[in-house]
Amino acid sequence: QVQLVESGGGSVQAGGSLRLSCADSGRTFSTYAMGWFRQAPGKEREFVAAINWNGRTTYYADSVKGRFTISRDNAKKTVYLQMNGLKPEDTAVYSCAAKGTLYPGSYSRDYDYWGQGTQVAVSS
Repeated sequence: QVQLVESGGGSVQAGGSLRLSCADSGRTFSTYAMGWFRQAPGKEREFVAAINWNGRTTYYADSVKGRFTISRDNAKKTVYLQMNGLKPEDTAVYSCAAKGTLYPGSYSRDYDYWGQGTQVAVSS
């Protein structure tokens, strides 16, 4: 069973940084690909970043490429999203998700388990 809990959200000014964490309390974390998605008010959920099972392959949405970095620590059963150069348009609820395969995808329908989300607010 996978249970995901996000943390690290908050309010920052444009140009600032935040580091999101997503911890899994289950026993099979290392066998799952992981992804981060976000949903802004009035908008559909969108893909942000994803990482394969061993952390060697990463994927990013064009809108965050070069600013955000996804990583994972399988020993700690945690995936991270380091967000630098934040912009007001990054404001959203960020959720992590687990996909029951070694490699991730960019569609939310491909993911099997979801965290509850953490709010990120970026002011100009």
